[in-house]
Amino acid sequence: MLEAGSRVRSQPAPPHVVFGKLTDPTGDPVRPWLVLMDDEHAPTVLEASEPHSLVWSSLWPKRPDARIRFDLTSDNAGGSRVRWTLLVTEPMPDPSLLGHLRKRLNVLIHANLRFTFGQ
Repeated sequence: MLEAGSRVRSQPAPPHVVFGKLTDPTGDPVRPWLVLMDDEHAPTVLEASEPHSLVWSSLWPKRPDARIRFDLTSDNAGGSRVRWTLLVTEPMPDPSLLGHLRKRLNVLIHANLRFTFGQ
């Protein structure tokens, strides 16, 4: 698989809490964060190594080959560093679609998920 994008940002919660949110993204009806668009569907966890990494299936029916890998580490201040990596098979998405996929992951993980922790 080819790396089509990656981004790392901090989250205020420790890795085991973030891992729990990522393994069950629709499990908290009080603070939903996986708000999907019409062209997306909920992912399935394909691999998990608690609390350090997991892999989601594709969110996008247009790119069922896509995988999203998450790597979680402590930030040594009680929070986490979360890296998502978008993996795809050939052919690489066209630049417009690729930009959309990357932006959606940033919004879902580094905005929506962060807001569930009060930030």
